[in-house]
This record gives sequence, structure tokens and C-alpha cells, in this order.
Amino acid sequence: ASSHPAYARGRATLEQAYDRYTPRINEGGKFYKSELYGAISKSNWKAIQTATAEPPKKSKEDRALKDGGAAKRAALAGEFSNARVLSAMELYAATFSDSSITPKTKAMKAEVETLREVVDGMNKAAKIALGEESAGGGLFGIGSKKPSTSELSKQVQELYIKGGNAYNAYVFAANDGLPLQLNK
Repeated sequence: ASSHPAYARGRATLEQAYDRYTPRINEGGKFYKSELYGAISKSNWKAIQTATAEPPKKSKEDRALKDGGAAKRAALAGEFSNARVLSAMELYAATFSDSSITPKTKAMKAEVETLREVVDGMNKAAKIALGEESAGGGLFGIGSKKPSTSELSKQVQELYIKGGNAYNAYVFAANDGLPLQLNK
């Protein structure tokens, strides 16, 4: 008889997933509440842009590196970016499902989607404020005026609140019904 490897998924991988993803999720949450909050309250557009930035695309130089430049690019991801925090949140949410997607996973992934919109919105507002991107609108961007920095600040503050609520709802959903052994 040939032996086949056993593949664990969903709930069976919860403890490993907890150990693997929650440090990035928790660090992201702490950063969001402290440093990102500070940058937003001071309208520090460069810090907001850096915090929400995605890592650069793979370059020719990266291909020569042993790991394909993955570690170098990962280090350049913003402290509350899709690549660093939201992908970990999404992967952790998936561990609450087995063969079919559970309502818990759906609820957690919906909060991640909201956070993705918040991060993208903050990054775009910072780029507009820094003059690196136009506000768009109209045909070929004609007829749209650049929003003032106070308008952009108000927009980012609203996004921050929306993102904070989504993060809290995600954590609440994640902790709901967790076995006690995962409370570390």
C-alpha cells in the first residue's frame, strides 16, 4: 500500500496560521493606532504614503538574488500596506473555512476588502497632496480641480475611522468562538 501525504486545511491549520499571521496583523493594528494616526493628525502626507505603499515590482536585479529579491521588496512594503498586513489578514480569515466558506470567513474577508479600499484611498490622497498624482475626474482629467489639503485631510480622517472600525470588526470576528488555547 502506498502512503499518501495528509493535507490539513481550514480549522486543522488554525494554530499554525495563528502563529504565522497574527504577528503581522497585531503589528499592523498597533502601527495603525499610533504612527499612522499621528501622521494623519499632522497631515504628514509622505508618512501616509510610505505607510500604505506597496513593495516595488520585481526587477532584473532581483532575479540575480538567491530569493528573487523577495526579502528586499518585502522590507519596502508600508507598515500598513496590502502586502504586509491585509494579505496576512486575508490568509488568516481563510483558516476558518474547510470545504465550504463559512460566514465567519466571509465576514472577515469583507472587513479586509473595506481596509483595502481605505489603504488605497489614503495612498491616493497622499499622492495627490504631494503632487505625484492628479485628482482625475472629467474626460482626460479635464475640468477637475485639485482638492485642497484640508479637503484631503478630512477625507483621510474619514478613511481612518472607517478603517479602524473595519479592523476592530475583523478582530472581533476572528476572536469569536476561538478555542482558549489560542489566547497567547
